[in-house]
Amino acid sequence: MLSKPWTNLLTIFLAWCLVWFNLPGGQAWAALPPQDEPTDPSAEATSEPSLDPATEAAIRKWARYFDRSVLNEEERIAELRWFAQAAAPFRGRRIRSVAEDIKTHYWERDVLTQAFQEITGIQVEHEVIGEGSVVERMVEQQRTGRILYDIYVNDADMVGTHLRSQGVVNLSAYMDGPGRPFTNPGLDLDDFLNLEFGQDYEGNQLQLPDQQFVNLYWFRYDWFTDPAIQEAFRAEYGYELGVPLNWAAYEDIAAFFTGREIDGQTVYGHLDYGKKSPSLGWRFTDAWLSIAGVGDVGLPNGEPVDEWGIRVEANIPVGASIQRGGAVNGPAAVYALTKYVEWLNRYAPPEAKSWRWVDAGPQAARGDIAQRIFQYVTWLSDDAFHQPGSPVVDEEGNPRWRVAPTPHGRYWDPGMKVGYQDAGSWTIPRNVRGQRRAMAWLWAQFAVSKTVSLEKFLVGGTPVRKSTVFADYVTEHRQRWGGLIEFYRSESRKEWTDTGPNVPDYPALSALWWPNIARAIDGEVTPQQAMDAIAQAMDDAMFAMRMARYSPRLAPARGASYWLAQPGAPKPPRPRPQPETIPYDELLARWVAPARPGEGE
Repeated sequence: MLSKPWTNLLTIFLAWCLVWFNLPGGQAWAALPPQDEPTDPSAEATSEPSLDPATEAAIRKWARYFDRSVLNEEERIAELRWFAQAAAPFRGRRIRSVAEDIKTHYWERDVLTQAFQEITGIQVEHEVIGEGSVVERMVEQQRTGRILYDIYVNDADMVGTHLRSQGVVNLSAYMDGPGRPFTNPGLDLDDFLNLEFGQDYEGNQLQLPDQQFVNLYWFRYDWFTDPAIQEAFRAEYGYELGVPLNWAAYEDIAAFFTGREIDGQTVYGHLDYGKKSPSLGWRFTDAWLSIAGVGDVGLPNGEPVDEWGIRVEANIPVGASIQRGGAVNGPAAVYALTKYVEWLNRYAPPEAKSWRWVDAGPQAARGDIAQRIFQYVTWLSDDAFHQPGSPVVDEEGNPRWRVAPTPHGRYWDPGMKVGYQDAGSWTIPRNVRGQRRAMAWLWAQFAVSKTVSLEKFLVGGTPVRKSTVFADYVTEHRQRWGGLIEFYRSESRKEWTDTGPNVPDYPALSALWWPNIARAIDGEVTPQQAMDAIAQAMDDAMFAMRMARYSPRLAPARGASYWLAQPGAPKPPRPRPQPETIPYDELLARWVAPARPGEGE
């Protein structure tokens, strides 16, 4: 038995170790076991602790700041006071979070972290980095056990990876168990627009949406409704200029506008990006194949072949190549890549080949672009789309542009998803435990609370709540968003989904796309050769995967002719259809929601 002085020294040493390993900036992180720690952080929570005058003053200050909210001031004060009381055991502590570099997350970093700290006493270091880097760091944390961040805003596109690797916190279980004292009574999960994006096959919530943005068709409404331009298009193509419903019409419109002079400038009929970078792969995995018609009928993702072209049976991926019943190198996928390269070369500005997605995002606002088939609407929050004097804003400050449904390719069939929604979602790695997990969960809920959600949407244009898009303030100013509000209020929004749970290892598989697509852009390989290479690489990667659940198990290889003769995907070649367009105002009438949130859903 140790003498008392040695016992005291040992106690001090152990306490120092505990402090060191709980500090976010510590470097000596040890790999943690996969199971949850047995300690329950709720044991430290107190029942409605009294708040000091400084905290009460901060609550009232920020309740006034977030006056553009779906909650009235009294309700905002009550919600913010709950956060202060729930966080009482953690005052003076610090956590780290990370998100991709879009406007929404810069605002969280610059405004919300300050509000959260003043109200809860918890300091948040919210780092904003490139999306690819977010994924890389999450993978590193899960692989090494080192805690790089306590919580990530990670795309729900990775939910298939998370459910198979079991590497993130099951939020449903956490909310019902040790996280109950730290779960906001006003979280209101039913108010979220697309909660299912972050769920596993069993409906467990693995990720909570923090921001989301849809991909829609963008066009110059003022040009499309100009009588002289309409007459010129009708004379050349024999049908009416309008919102294209299919790629055949989009292609005609792109050809019509490219090289035409409007308002003293030469314009382009298409906008895209083509720089060799990871975002070049997102251009395809973010449902470009789906809107071309590569996969099968089914929502939120095609069954049994999804929009990545992966065949999945009983939640088990069995192949990507056409030889194994997949569609990555089938006729529809080759058509998708062919049109992408053709349009980029023929109808987009020459400099587009040197752009990444982040570079191309706001380019439509420069005034010489007629349409864009695949506009990530987060970029519509850029000031250039709204400020007076912009070529895409009229004298009264209203947009000269509109958004509409994504036109679909020749292989698309009714009942398939129409387009893509990106859902950046709060995700807690499994090795973040105890108090750190509780603080991370409080921060995530604060960032999506009803108190702040409307203001966050007004800044970044990335709504996650029904109450936000149905807010009275949004109704009064809905023309500012050029049809986006009507889209989110409609039932049509359910046809735009994210990648879904079928992709077994998003980081590993997505990395296979962009190098091969870049070779096709540069003319080094044909579209067929590029898609053959991607399909083979995906099959090889899935063959080597060993996942905790629903691990891939490749089907035997068969001839392509066998699969092309079967119903559904992969689909045999189809001819170019007749171009179809629709007047925008007629289209908008279809985007009429039957009820406010909670009614008729």
